[in-house]
Amino acid sequence: MSDPASPEKSENQPSSPKKASGLLRSSSIVSVMTLLSRILGLVRDVFIATYFGARADAFLVAFKIPNFFRRLFAEGAFSVAFVPVLSEYKVKDQDVKSLVSAVSGTLLAILGPLTVVAVAGAPLLTWIFAPGFANDAEKFALTSDLLRITFPYLLLISLTAFYGSVLNTYGQFAIPAVTPVLLNICLILATYYFTPWFDEPLMALAWGVLLAGVTQLAFQLPFVMKLGLLALPKPGFADSGVKRIMKLMIPALFGVSVSQINLLLDVLLASFLQPGSVSWLYYSDRLSQLPLGVFAIAIGVVILPNLSQRHASEDKQHFVATLDWAVRMVLLIGVPAALALMVLSVPLMATIFYRGEITAFDVEKMALSLQAYGAGLLAFMLIKVLAPGFYARQNTKTPVKIAMAAMIVNMVLNLILIFPFAHVGLAMATTLSAYLNAGLLFWFLRKDGHYVVQPGWWLWIARLILGNALMLVVLLMINPDTAQWLEFTEWQRIAWTGLLVGAGIAVYGGSLLISGVRLRHLRMS
Repeated sequence: MSDPASPEKSENQPSSPKKASGLLRSSSIVSVMTLLSRILGLVRDVFIATYFGARADAFLVAFKIPNFFRRLFAEGAFSVAFVPVLSEYKVKDQDVKSLVSAVSGTLLAILGPLTVVAVAGAPLLTWIFAPGFANDAEKFALTSDLLRITFPYLLLISLTAFYGSVLNTYGQFAIPAVTPVLLNICLILATYYFTPWFDEPLMALAWGVLLAGVTQLAFQLPFVMKLGLLALPKPGFADSGVKRIMKLMIPALFGVSVSQINLLLDVLLASFLQPGSVSWLYYSDRLSQLPLGVFAIAIGVVILPNLSQRHASEDKQHFVATLDWAVRMVLLIGVPAALALMVLSVPLMATIFYRGEITAFDVEKMALSLQAYGAGLLAFMLIKVLAPGFYARQNTKTPVKIAMAAMIVNMVLNLILIFPFAHVGLAMATTLSAYLNAGLLFWFLRKDGHYVVQPGWWLWIARLILGNALMLVVLLMINPDTAQWLEFTEWQRIAWTGLLVGAGIAVYGGSLLISGVRLRHLRMS
């Protein structure tokens, strides 16, 4: 096979340099903005861990419940159903503003009453999502009180995600990508400044979440108005566009959000384990989400409207080439990131979280679950770029069948692995089910002819294997053992982590350069 980076053009090449560099540039913009958000997210988690340690279990559950629904509805099923329909309206010059009005009104009509019911039934939701907390009356009551404050965030962030999808469809990726920064800033300020105001300091975090929802929505509205698409929300259940979105959305609820459902099952079962298990899983999952959000989600956000418009204009060549490019980029970043999370689990956890209320015991427990999540990082990333290959074609049936199969496998593995491995077993089950999900998505795309391997894959794989092997050898050689990491001072941990990360990047990047990889390789060919 030929080199994917070969500069020569053939008449069969499905993309122009302008379009290819446009995708790369858009992905880079989203990646940079998302990186800023994720770094602040880590700072936020460090603040929470330092102030509360494993005592944060109650807030993490109260925050995870609306966050779960947010990822399921707003950023998950809703986005993948809405963007293809909106893209089609745009391509065919239909009344986009009318669709925006109807969809936003329908969202308000559904989520408004849901929020009221959820706030009133907070204890029931707490029992459903963290039944193990029922054994501790004080913890259960606190979680319910926190949930009453955090749940309205779902309504606010759903509208934010809706307007963010509008901006993405019109090529304005930076604003939606930077919006999550506001959540992290609000929670950092709440932790640092507002906790003294409350008898129960965790209440400050709950109010910080609500404030963040208002701030994020208000931040995006002027940019939507500048596009001329800010319309008065009017419920439109009878609108043809809304009907199509709802029809696509129902099965997509499972298809796009299976990883979130799996993580929620982890929390449910972890609530029965020893105190701190929910926090250990949360912090390790958060760290594994950094490369996932910065790269895979960024690529997925960019390619969904692109694929949707290619499908609407019946341009299959560009459609196939875009998917192939996305998979290559995921492997380029995902493989070394996964290896680094597994090999450097203790250094990363110790450097980021080992202070305040976090103990050496907590660090070791978090490092173990980070290794399990890290092993699944590549699968999580592939899901984010393969699923749009179905949703862009308004096919939600196939992903939902795959998601259901993966969920069942995850539930079975949870029950098998939790007994010998406790919280680590839950992370392992999530990882294994994610590989099943990604593998089936890939297989069906290939089977239906919507993913075709482009020239140059063998050379690309050989380069990645060489670079990752050299990086792994270097990291294993210079990484101090666990006992040393726990004895280091904070500045020693920071210095050693910087050395390890820098050495890994230098060796991996240097190997790719020496083997012939250039910037043009990162563009679709």
